[in-house]
Amino acid sequence: MGCVTTPQQDPRPLVRAAADRARRIVENVGPDHMTAPTPCPEFDVRTLLGHLASTLERSAAVGSGGDPRTIPESLTAADDEWPALLDRSIEHYWQVWNDDALLYKPVTAPWGTFPGRIAVLVELDELIVHGWDLAVATGQEAEADPPLAEAALEVMRLALPASPRDGLPFGPPVEPAPGAGATERLANWLGRDTAPWVRRERT
Repeated sequence: MGCVTTPQQDPRPLVRAAADRARRIVENVGPDHMTAPTPCPEFDVRTLLGHLASTLERSAAVGSGGDPRTIPESLTAADDEWPALLDRSIEHYWQVWNDDALLYKPVTAPWGTFPGRIAVLVELDELIVHGWDLAVATGQEAEADPPLAEAALEVMRLALPASPRDGLPFGPPVEPAPGAGATERLANWLGRDTAPWVRRERT
């Protein structure tokens, strides 16, 4: 996978890798995990699975000129159907965002109007960070492959300033813990307090 280093470049290869990673995490979520808490206090595992699929559908709506607010914040599925639901949402996402020209066209989301590639970067964040959320909530490996996580972190630092973030769906950055991996540092940059969810070796 090539390393994307600026928000002006095509971020879709990163999104494809992040979607593949999210799919692997979802595949390993079992029925006994569904009511477990997650780092997103408004979601348990079941509703976070539904929210992850919803982010893809909402991004597809943004890219196609629709209103993402018509899509529920969290989709629903039977406990054994989450991988299939995510597959359908990923397929729908790419039906819209495979259009190269869309990266440079203005699109409108609830938080503003901007070039399409910015909407792709937002989905990259959703996939990697909510993948991290699901992984730590279900006892899976939470760190993405370093090339993916480092590239995504570099892009998001360029695309999303530390401040101001008024009107954006991100909180202020959180100071990373010493030794935090790139995926955790990405979550921190996007406002996630990861400390309660990560066990660290005492020295």
